[in-house]
Amino acid sequence: MIDRDRFPVDPWRLVERSFSLEDAGVTETLFTVGNGYLGLRGNHPEGRFGHEQGTFINGFHETFPIRHAEQAYGFAEVGQTIVNVPDAKVMRVYVDDEPLSFDLADIVEYERVLDMRDGVLRRDLVWRTPSGKHVRIHFSRMVSFEERHLAAMDVSVTVLDADAPVTISCQLVNRQDAADVYSGMPGAAARGGFDPRKAERIDERVLQPQDHWQDEARSVLSYRVTASGMTIALVADHTIETQNPYDVKTLIDPDIAKNVYRVQAKAGVPITVTKLVSYHTSRGVPTRELIDRCRRTLDRAEQAGLATIRLRQRAWLDGFWERSDVRIAEHDDLQQATRWCLFQLAQATARADGLGVPAKGLSGSGYSGHYFWDTEIYVLPFLAYTSPLWARNALRMRVHMLPDARRRAFQLNEAGALFPWRTINGEEASAYYAAGTAQYHINADVCFALAKYVRATDDLEFLYREGVDIAVETARLWASLGFWREEIDGEDTFHIHGVTGPDEYTTVVNDNLFTNVMARFNLRFAARTVREMAEVDGEVYRQMVERLHLDPAEPEAWDRAADAMHIPYSLGLGIHPQDEVFLEREVWDLEQTPPEQRPLLLHFHPLVIYRYQVLKQADVVLALFLQGNHFTSEEKLADFEYYDPLTTGDSTLSGVVQSILAAEVGYQELALEYFLDGIFVDLGDLHHNASDGVHVASAGGAWTALVSGFGGMRDHYGELSFDPRLPESWPELSYPLMWHGTRLHITVRRDELIVRADAGEPVDFRVRGTAYTIGGGGELVIPLLGQGPIRPGRPTLGMFADARREDGTLLSASVPTLTTSVPVVTDTVPVTASEVEAPLDA
Repeated sequence: MIDRDRFPVDPWRLVERSFSLEDAGVTETLFTVGNGYLGLRGNHPEGRFGHEQGTFINGFHETFPIRHAEQAYGFAEVGQTIVNVPDAKVMRVYVDDEPLSFDLADIVEYERVLDMRDGVLRRDLVWRTPSGKHVRIHFSRMVSFEERHLAAMDVSVTVLDADAPVTISCQLVNRQDAADVYSGMPGAAARGGFDPRKAERIDERVLQPQDHWQDEARSVLSYRVTASGMTIALVADHTIETQNPYDVKTLIDPDIAKNVYRVQAKAGVPITVTKLVSYHTSRGVPTRELIDRCRRTLDRAEQAGLATIRLRQRAWLDGFWERSDVRIAEHDDLQQATRWCLFQLAQATARADGLGVPAKGLSGSGYSGHYFWDTEIYVLPFLAYTSPLWARNALRMRVHMLPDARRRAFQLNEAGALFPWRTINGEEASAYYAAGTAQYHINADVCFALAKYVRATDDLEFLYREGVDIAVETARLWASLGFWREEIDGEDTFHIHGVTGPDEYTTVVNDNLFTNVMARFNLRFAARTVREMAEVDGEVYRQMVERLHLDPAEPEAWDRAADAMHIPYSLGLGIHPQDEVFLEREVWDLEQTPPEQRPLLLHFHPLVIYRYQVLKQADVVLALFLQGNHFTSEEKLADFEYYDPLTTGDSTLSGVVQSILAAEVGYQELALEYFLDGIFVDLGDLHHNASDGVHVASAGGAWTALVSGFGGMRDHYGELSFDPRLPESWPELSYPLMWHGTRLHITVRRDELIVRADAGEPVDFRVRGTAYTIGGGGELVIPLLGQGPIRPGRPTLGMFADARREDGTLLSASVPTLTTSVPVVTDTVPVTASEVEAPLDA
């Protein structure tokens, strides 16, 4: 999947040994540094030839009116998109007034390294100038995890074999609005053709200049965002260290600041320029206040010094890896990819501090910097079990969104609250309701994440004080959205119609299985939480009842709806239909679909896709994992075997979930295949869009695939359990896990499971049904008889060649094509293209 000559295997570092402009967008993403608040794409410091010269701040956005071709009541009205904030990465080197420019430069040596142990991006090269001089240039960049608002970078230049004039031009550039003197309008290369996953482009000016000034080595820019009213300030301090004579020139205007060092360099005498940069933002605080905050951040940084800042960064990451590292023995290539994924999770979440987690983190503008359900289902489990504070912060973002969510529910004629499908500021920003607002399951996803966090941490204080508001308001929506129907046998059943599940290739359906199963969980969790509060703390319960105007009859109504929830099931096929009419559709033959027509969303109109049984991502299979305690092993196998051949994997959210279920039901080689797709989706640019930013949810899913898929961990009913599925080629898998404040260290081998506990309270758990308890500081070695069932190959449509729908019709597969007068020739009979169809066993 990766050119290993260019990107060699290294278990702790991502290393690039040669430079290429052809995949600049991908490498910019791969070498991003960030901390969850601030992200700097891996652009080269020369500031040229960038796919997207990007600097992003979590939640810092512009708004714009969504223009619908045909407006209707309740459509989303205000769009939001992340702003490319002023770029402080430029530190450009000239020798003999010739710029280092990668399109022409003669690079004798080159290496770029992202070290995941200290969080520093480094680049070392030797440049042979047009006049034949050899120049060694070392560059480094980091975004501090400890100091949320701080970035630090430096460049060292040594002319090795001659004297020469050297210039280092350090810049702050507003690329969002101003044409950069080096590379033209920002983002031009990133726009490309049609792709709904890319960020919106705003042609009007976004950043309105405010205060800007220079004071010796300090440069200041500040802006107010035109429509959203948000404000930003950035301040950069510069220092130079050299024994060579030099002078300094400065320039400042509203969209660019320059600190230029002109040095008369002697052969072998180094020049080092250090730039410390601070960014502060606000929803509307005057920029002068933000400038003061930046100055205080930089004053602390300068007092500490760059060496100390890096030591603190290393210590911070030592702690992160101690509680997060997943180790795969004897597979350094997989170890490297796994650690890169985990490092991306840290960079996307660590200092979000109550903000959301954008789908691309802060590594690119893909998906416009929006927050989705990705956070709750794919990222938050990792946080809850390794860094619980970060999980709590992510959940508090949803608490803060409740006022907007209540208004949105009211707008859609429902009770309670409806969280937005995609958003930055809390308002719904999805212009396509069928695949956006209709995904009501986000309510249950948020509640599920809340429950998972509480299960892992036992943080009842958060649940009772803030989290319960989420549980109650989301349960109210389900009680309002659903309806009762009396069945022929006299039983009342509860139904939810007009919704879209996780699979965006099937929209606005009745009784989507994932939605119903997750809503059932949501209703029960809310009812149980309210009752437990009344028993545990009467005063906190009273405050909650008063705050939320809770009717004492509501919990009982929620339980009744949950118990009567309709769960679709096909007796004919022996599977759970994805929704009430899913099986009535024709089957899309993915095996016969040409690769150039993938992903389907870029090559077929949505109405074409909606007519078929074809999945963008796991839907029923995701329900089987998240709510696995409500399905039998036989049901999981049957459902997986039916839906796996129908799943395109056009979404990067899919493979990691398919890996988990494949491992559980016995398709262990397939599980490993899906896992590899997950950890290499960006490193190998498998979906050809890594240039838009890191697939953060896939990175989170990779952790879950390791821990829950191969490691076999589950927490159904709040009980910790293990049933491992170690791949045959892996001798050992080990990972840490925090459970109720006690850190466990789990090691899976082919014939044993080892559990070691740090100091803390005893932990109860099960291994394949047998109960165990481990005390703080203890160790248990538990024998394992095999690694579960093993099934060869992968499911195919041919397995259902004789299967019939409920109406008795046989299933058949086809690929939609254009009808044409030119016949499509088969072996014997010509047919028009629209008639091409094949039996499932063809």
